[in-house]
Amino acid sequence: MKPSSTTVEPGIAPSDIAAQKIGNQHSPLFAVIRDKLRERILSGEFRPGDRLVEGKLSTEMAVSRIPVREALRALAAEGLVTIEPRRGASVAILSDEIAYDMVEVRAALEGLNAKLAAQRRDNKTIERLQGILDEGVDAINTESIDKFRYLNSQFHETLAIIAGNVVLTELMRSLRDRTALLFAPSNMRRAKQNWEEHAQILNAVIAGNADLAGLLATQHVHNAAKAYTEARPTPTTGKA
Repeated sequence: MKPSSTTVEPGIAPSDIAAQKIGNQHSPLFAVIRDKLRERILSGEFRPGDRLVEGKLSTEMAVSRIPVREALRALAAEGLVTIEPRRGASVAILSDEIAYDMVEVRAALEGLNAKLAAQRRDNKTIERLQGILDEGVDAINTESIDKFRYLNSQFHETLAIIAGNVVLTELMRSLRDRTALLFAPSNMRRAKQNWEEHAQILNAVIAGNADLAGLLATQHVHNAAKAYTEARPTPTTGKA
């Protein structure tokens, strides 16, 4: 999903905007609220099954219920939120069947993406990826999970740039939105393992070993899904 455009008054620094109440910002309210709620869900502040009450959220963010409702609908379209009649919105709980199906598709796409990246690599983009990896190591060493999540996204986006397939990139972006609950590292132990796997994928890309890069990227997806399954307090039955 492509980022929403924003309008900012001249002379206002990004840091100043971040400090304002959401209701006073000039970006489209529903988009600002959507992004903030997504962040809170992926950080674990809101857990699967938690209710997202429009009235409470609108009070917290100093906005009316309308943009909150629009934001929740947008997150529902991404698969992060479930909206039910009379019950309202809650953080989505993925069934094992749906999770398994999504893992199958994403593993195939990520494998193809890494394979293409190894075939189409160049020194400039490889240098950029290496820089992201180095920053990731620093984030792990300082146990900065928020910074790690950002760099994790940057790693995949940059790898897609190297692969150079626009259709594949758009498909993966959409699928990453839908599988965000599955693959957002919930603790530093998984984050460290995640980054080690990224390093292995990058090394294969740098070496131009397309088959190995594809295999490692595919396995990376399955490892992340396995970690999610093992971390759930009350797993359900299903194909996985």
